[in-house]
Amino acid sequence: MEQLTLTTPALLFSAISLIMLAYTNRFLAYAAVIRNLHDKYLQKNDERLIKQIKNIKQRLYLTRSMQIAGISSLLLCVLTMFLIYIQQNAIAVWIFGLALLLLILSLAFLIIEIQISVKALEHHIYDIENN
Repeated sequence: MEQLTLTTPALLFSAISLIMLAYTNRFLAYAAVIRNLHDKYLQKNDERLIKQIKNIKQRLYLTRSMQIAGISSLLLCVLTMFLIYIQQNAIAVWIFGLALLLLILSLAFLIIEIQISVKALEHHIYDIENN
């Protein structure tokens, strides 16, 4: 097996940072939508708003899971670098593998969230096409 060096986990820093920025933007967009839906619901108790709120709640929780997995991956990359620094390479390899698995999990949550988002938008498109 190849020797794990400090540069290997460091390569993920920029990728994870960009992913986390995208996740944060999604989270902020959901917060704005939720506030908007809340105001609309207080004005008019519409059943369609309840469905939208349930959908956005599910997507919000997936985004939270994406963020937690991504941040944990970054944290484990830093731990990997520390373990390499103190010459604990065998443990570092396992921790780095776990970091990669968490990154994969984060991206899998993203795929699920995107599928849910598309379905929600399809409902809006259907309403437009049928009016």
